[in-house]
Order: sequence, then C-alpha cells, then structure tokens
Amino acid sequence: MKGRIKMKADANHTDRPHPNESQPHRVRLPGFISEEEVGFGDVIKRTTSYFGVKPCGGCVRRADALNRWLVFGNR
Repeated sequence: MKGRIKMKADANHTDRPHPNESQPHRVRLPGFISEEEVGFGDVIKRTTSYFGVKPCGGCVRRADALNRWLVFGNR
C-alpha cells in the first residue's frame, strides 16, 4: 500500500487524563451567571428547590456527580 502511513498504538500514551482524574467539561456563558463557577448539579438543585422539591440522599450524590461532569462559568 504505497502512500499510506500506518500509525502504531503507543501503550504509554499519556495525553488523556485518567478517567478517575478527569476535569469537568467547562461551558462559558458570558453575562449569564456570576463570576463564580456553578456546577450543573447545583443548577438542578437550585431549580428543584425553587419549585419546592426537597433533596434526598440520592439527589445530593447526583448533584455531586453532575458537578464533576459539567461546570458553567463566565471565563
């Protein structure tokens, strides 16, 4: 196969963070929220509290997991 480049997989490839140490996705929303970063779980928690839903233990764990997954910020 002339002209094709075959890439070899490198077992020591370290560009990606370890799955347990990954950083949350960051979404920039200029002018939409305050200067501090707000996690997605906190947004859901505030919204459900506004409508009168009381958080349970599962809600707290879910909010923590969502906060690790997605963060809204102004910068």
